[in-house]
Amino acid sequence: MYVVPPPERSGLGSDGDLRVYQTWKGSNIFFLQGRFVFGPDVRSLALTICLIAVPVTIFCIFVARKLMDDFSDSWGVSILAVAVVFTIYDLVLLLVTSGKDPGIIPRNAHPPEPEALDPNMDAGAGQTPQLRLPRIKEVEVNGITFKVKYCDTCMLYRPPRCSHCSICNNCVEKFDHHCPWVGQCIGLRNYRFFFMFVFSTTLLCIYVHAFCWVYIREITESEHTTIWKAMLKTPASIVLIIYTFISMWFVGGLTAFHLYLISTNQTTYENFRYRYDRRSNPHNKGVVNNFKETFCSTIPPSKNDFRALVHREPPLPPRSVAGGFMSPNMGKANDDIEMGRKAVWADMGPAMSDHGNNERLHVKDGELGELSPDVRTTVDEQSERPGVHQRRSSWGRKSGSWDMSPEVMALAGRVGGEQSQNRGGSSSGSGLVTENRYT
Repeated sequence: MYVVPPPERSGLGSDGDLRVYQTWKGSNIFFLQGRFVFGPDVRSLALTICLIAVPVTIFCIFVARKLMDDFSDSWGVSILAVAVVFTIYDLVLLLVTSGKDPGIIPRNAHPPEPEALDPNMDAGAGQTPQLRLPRIKEVEVNGITFKVKYCDTCMLYRPPRCSHCSICNNCVEKFDHHCPWVGQCIGLRNYRFFFMFVFSTTLLCIYVHAFCWVYIREITESEHTTIWKAMLKTPASIVLIIYTFISMWFVGGLTAFHLYLISTNQTTYENFRYRYDRRSNPHNKGVVNNFKETFCSTIPPSKNDFRALVHREPPLPPRSVAGGFMSPNMGKANDDIEMGRKAVWADMGPAMSDHGNNERLHVKDGELGELSPDVRTTVDEQSERPGVHQRRSSWGRKSGSWDMSPEVMALAGRVGGEQSQNRGGSSSGSGLVTENRYT
């Protein structure tokens, strides 16, 4: 049988406890011992970095460096410096957006307590109706009632504007969308940086696109040639013009769309699902206040400390044979427990009442072996079977005590009856001694 190996315990505390990021149940990927949290598709981040860095590198080598020669003053150096600084700024925003906690809500270890009976469950006769968690609850936001849903994965009721990301497998506050280019969910804590990244990327495309045309114009004026011949002399500029033109349609359109969302205080998820255009948006506070909320409000702290130690629950103390365990049938007196087998046979009084009105059955120590082989085999199987607990638990009794299942009791009664009939109702047997008391 295959046994799953234990996880590697790197970065453990002094007491050997694991950290939160090592026991995280979501699909996130952590770097630097939980200091950065990424989505499961973090590999796409490398492609995004290449799509930004490679064109800018080509621009600096084949366009900006040539413009430094054409502009002898500080303008030529500034063209190159602005391109480099702006690219670094854009990449930093990308990494912050991707490596920041987007607003993950910690999961509950156990589901919340049910508050009401499930009306859809029909309880039969003599059955107790089951308690079920309501799937939807109603909450009020700005005087408008919202319905919040219960998340079976995270075992919590999602707050308003929260949704569960199926890719990261987490509930995220003010969930906007999961961006594959960033490799992370976009939510309450990183939406500001995401918009700044998209907007700065749009400006960078416009910057590169514009100065490629400036370089072509400089070639045209310096060599007194047509624009087509000048374009043939700088193929790098042609490639960059086409590339940035196409990119501006994507990032520029995305920037315009998110400007609309910010002005109306919507998320991408809400815009596509609820369509607030057809009804009032309870989150809309006006254009100015909506922009202030997005860019000027304080970012709430993360609800997850991924580097915190997860203390293991202490193991349960071993149950001693001598006692201490309270079974469901522990309503009897303590002397019944100390009686060992006598308490068991006392339970068989009604079943063995056919032998007489005032008869008692006793089994002495060592006489169990004199019973029939069927009874002995059944008792041995019950006592030697690991992990099987009988209906009457004997863990709290002395080491010499044992419990018998109803099947054994019935078999013992049948054997005792047969022996009594064969011997003519005698008062003693090989394994059973019957005492007649006369009042």
